[in-house]
Amino acid sequence: MIRAKVVRSWQTLSKRQRNELRRLANRARDAGLRGRCKVILALVRGTSPTLIARGGLCAKSPVFRVAGRFLAGGLAGLADRREDNGRLKVTPAYQAELLRLVDQSPQEFGYRRPTWTQELLILVLAERVDIAVSASTMSRLLDRMGVGLKRPKPIVQCPWRPARRRRRLRAIERLVMHLPADEVAVYVDEVDIHLNPKIGPDWMRRGRQKEVPTPGCNQKRYLAGAWDPRARRLVSVEGERKTSLLFLELLHKLATTTYPDARRVHIILDNYGIHDSLQVRLALKSEAAARLELHFLPPYCPDQNRIERIWKDLHDNVTRNHRCASMEDLMAEVRCYLAARNRCRRHTYARAKTA
Repeated sequence: MIRAKVVRSWQTLSKRQRNELRRLANRARDAGLRGRCKVILALVRGTSPTLIARGGLCAKSPVFRVAGRFLAGGLAGLADRREDNGRLKVTPAYQAELLRLVDQSPQEFGYRRPTWTQELLILVLAERVDIAVSASTMSRLLDRMGVGLKRPKPIVQCPWRPARRRRRLRAIERLVMHLPADEVAVYVDEVDIHLNPKIGPDWMRRGRQKEVPTPGCNQKRYLAGAWDPRARRLVSVEGERKTSLLFLELLHKLATTTYPDARRVHIILDNYGIHDSLQVRLALKSEAAARLELHFLPPYCPDQNRIERIWKDLHDNVTRNHRCASMEDLMAEVRCYLAARNRCRRHTYARAKTA
């Protein structure tokens, strides 16, 4: 009965209106409008509401509801009716205040909880903007604005005064930008390689969690590396202990093997103890190390050391969730990745197949 009524109403439409309905069924931006148009077209073709529901387009009851709207108002009856709901609650001022709240903590507004929940955001915004929304509206708004649950970054505040910190960073930046052709500037740091894999996110099927076997008894190796941003080259040495000898081995390699003809090699590094030990100070006074000059970054400024990104990529591509059974196998993978990166083919390691 309902199909026959829809067909008769369809026949009363002009050719232009029929083409418009077909176009909306395929290209309408609103998914709801596309679905309603597809329901009408399916009924016109003779498909029963039961078959439409089995096809997954919608449930059986919405088919009758959409058909009733079409019979009552024609093509206009399929339009979205949400514009009749009244004035929108979510205003630009509401969204701007939401972004300000997300960047802060609930404790700054007198609450004990240190992290936000959707309910707490709704409550604080209602107090500040005098607009209350539902939890579902807040969930959609957060998704639309690109706000989600993420892991914060732990930092340690630099003990220096801000002006002193800025002066040191600007001096190092000017050094790198205006470096003479016969001088070299490298960023130096060390990284720990653990046989116990670092656990990180990976793609998994719903309801199934991958397992990463661990050896149990952890082993460690250490890399001391120097990143040359101008030549885009990484120089590294390996060691079983992270001591001043490992750092001096890297300096010796830079001075004698990597940059033997450079007039001066500028070493930009952090304030780790092995970089400024008595052993290092005595070694730098020798005639062989006269071309080396150390430039220490302000304390607790890892983001200013460009080699830190290299180590992050190393963990992402090699050590995270790795399945190497021995430290020798793991270090072989590390060397392979660093060699591929120095060849300016960063994705060579990721795409290469194991034998």
